[in-house]
Amino acid sequence: MNISCCEIMRKLDCAFYDRKNVVAIAKDLLGKLLVTNFDNVYTAGRIVETEAYAGEVDRASHAYGGRKTPRTAVMYGDPGTAYVYLCYGIHQMFNVVTNSPGIPHAILIRAIEPVQGISEMLARTGKASHDYTLTKGPGNVAKAFGIFTYHTGRRLDSDDFFIADEEYDLKKSHIFKSPRIGVQYAGTDAALLYRFSIKANPYVSGKKGL
Repeated sequence: MNISCCEIMRKLDCAFYDRKNVVAIAKDLLGKLLVTNFDNVYTAGRIVETEAYAGEVDRASHAYGGRKTPRTAVMYGDPGTAYVYLCYGIHQMFNVVTNSPGIPHAILIRAIEPVQGISEMLARTGKASHDYTLTKGPGNVAKAFGIFTYHTGRRLDSDDFFIADEEYDLKKSHIFKSPRIGVQYAGTDAALLYRFSIKANPYVSGKKGL
């Protein structure tokens, strides 16, 4: 990331996340920058793939039917906080909580294009060299950025953990929408076009679109 990019980068405020339409927010997150600076290890990358989960009415959501557990309680909290859960006992999955408190909407960050801190990402993931798999898929995103379940509930406007806008020019025609990945159990909700990605970006997981 060059100096001019840092100068215009600004953290997303609560109003960005505190909106009713989780699908629109998932789309709006494309092109934004995820930044972590844990223990003075700085990493940044552009969000290129997201998935929306519409809470109590969405069979694919952890909060479907009003389900509330110690793990999912954060989804009912303040917008603009992190929801991080463990998948298959090994993959940390980083989500962004949206909407007003009490409405458990969340957005999974599925893929990122690295911008800065690639050597640190390689060290965290154990990869010998940089290729598209470094931050392709949500498990790789969290590992590369140093995000763990103990970060759940953290505000995403913190000094060491935030999402920012740096005026990236993303045209609507470059956004691809499709069904979410790995939610076949959700019945008819599995077919909802709640997954968004930047067309032809090599870091996007699964089918990228044309």
